[in-house]
Amino acid sequence: MKIGQVAQAAGVSVDTVRFYERRGILPTAERRPSGYRVFNPTAVDRIQMAKALQELGFTLDEVVDALAAHDQGGATCDSERWRLEAVVDRIDARIAELTRARRAAAESLQDCHAGRCRLTTVTRPPHGPEQPDTT
Repeated sequence: MKIGQVAQAAGVSVDTVRFYERRGILPTAERRPSGYRVFNPTAVDRIQMAKALQELGFTLDEVVDALAAHDQGGATCDSERWRLEAVVDRIDARIAELTRARRAAAESLQDCHAGRCRLTTVTRPPHGPEQPDTT
C-alpha cells in the first residue's frame, strides 16, 4: 500500500504515518525505485492500535514500548496490565490537580463577586515598584 492509502484507511494524515514510522510504531517501509514508500496492509491495524492506546491515555513513548512488547511475543494481560495501571494513576493525579485548580478558581470567582477580586489586586514588592529586567 502507498502511504496515502495507508493514511486514508487508518483515518490519519500522511504526516502521521511518516511520524509513526520515524518513531518506530511502524516498521520502516520498503521503497520503490521511485522512492515511494510501500507499506504492508497490517500498517493500518498498527496505526489504529496506536491511536486506540493513545485514546486510553498512553503517551507516545508508552505506545512504542507496548507495541514492542507485543512484537516480542508473549505479551499477556497479566504481563502488560501494569501499563494500564500507570495510565490510570497518571489520569487520577491529573484529575486531582485539575480539581485543586478548579477549586481555587471558583474561590477567586466568589471573592470577585463579593468585591474582593484577586485579579486586580497586585501585591507590590517590599522595595517599591518593580524595576524592568534589563538582562
